[in-house]
Amino acid sequence: MAIVKWDPFAELNTLHEQVNSLFNDTFGNLGNNNHMLPATDIYHDEKGLTIETNLANFREEEITINQHEDALEIRAEHQERQEDGGKGKNYLMRQSVNQYFRRFALPKNADVDAIDAKLENGILKVHVPYKELPQPKHIAIKRSTNAVEAGPTDKKSAKK
Repeated sequence: MAIVKWDPFAELNTLHEQVNSLFNDTFGNLGNNNHMLPATDIYHDEKGLTIETNLANFREEEITINQHEDALEIRAEHQERQEDGGKGKNYLMRQSVNQYFRRFALPKNADVDAIDAKLENGILKVHVPYKELPQPKHIAIKRSTNAVEAGPTDKKSAKK
């Protein structure tokens, strides 16, 4: 029988590998560049909210922007097919699909009827202007004309 050196961390390493495998199978390999989202910046000022997303691989007709209830959805899908060998490569067909989907919550004062979107140099810029929310209305208290003046109500002062 051969003598084997015992490693106290062997079982822990195996458990670590199993947990990593479970996460990769469930959520995909998050370290892989194919699953990374394009850079997105969100900022606001007193005029409105601006969302800038790097969608360099997409054309304008491949991007849809929808506003539904309190959210703005940006969806883009790019399909590329090339059926000739081209440029010294030996493949007969190449296909790639790139997709992007993000949903952004909109503030209550968003003016959804005035949302503006532009695609310039691969950067999608969506501007959501703010509208003025209704100000609180002051309600005056009116005096009642048929109200009786409040005074002492004890019976002794009423008899005099």
